[in-house]
Amino acid sequence: MIQSVDRALRVLAVLQGARRRSLGEIATGCGLAPSTVHGLVRTLVAHGMVVQERDSGLYRLGPATLRLGNVYLDNLELRARAQPWAEDLARRTGCAVRVAVALQRDAIVVGHEPRPDGSRQMTEVGIVVPAHACAVGKALLAYGACERADRPRRMTGETVTESRALDAQLAAVRRTGLATEVEEAVLGECGLASPVAAADGVVAGAIGLVVPAGEWPLPPGAPDALRHTARTISRELGATTWPPVVEGRDEAAS
Repeated sequence: MIQSVDRALRVLAVLQGARRRSLGEIATGCGLAPSTVHGLVRTLVAHGMVVQERDSGLYRLGPATLRLGNVYLDNLELRARAQPWAEDLARRTGCAVRVAVALQRDAIVVGHEPRPDGSRQMTEVGIVVPAHACAVGKALLAYGACERADRPRRMTGETVTESRALDAQLAAVRRTGLATEVEEAVLGECGLASPVAAADGVVAGAIGLVVPAGEWPLPPGAPDALRHTARTISRELGATTWPPVVEGRDEAAS
């Protein structure tokens, strides 16, 4: 690992967790000396990855990070393949649809189709949620696409953090191809998700339905529609089986 690159990425990670930070706060968050962080920050400012506000002197992420993110999304085959099917799934179920990929111990939303009811909704692309606390994340965890947190963070009073209970949920995902979330990440929000496989058999991401808690559980046809969509996207990505097969496990695939 190249130390300077690692330190620069740690600076960006600290700024990711807050809108604005002082140099001292960044140094504390990175566990580095302010003099070391100053040089890193000035370099990142020169490349547009970080900007310094003139009035406050505080630092925040810069526009170049958005450019990199857009390039990533534009080149993500999963997102491109999933988009038309996500639109169709939203129409068929009346639910919002998320497409997510793994980001270490988290799930990051790379595609979002809003509820087709005409209501005002915020785009969710770029939202990061701890994998153990959301349906798309559990679909990723079940197949080893996400790293499992040693100490899962409790997001709400409903978040499943006990190891044995989470193990049981992930085993159920591998048996059924469906992961559930009931107000575990955000109060008032529930979700259902399925894994999406690629040609090499590895899980490339997950697609899920999101509804208000008052509309949970979903109507009987929604899980089948979700499974069909996940299977179809997986087929387009070159997968030959769905749900994906996990080596060394004997859960039955459907």
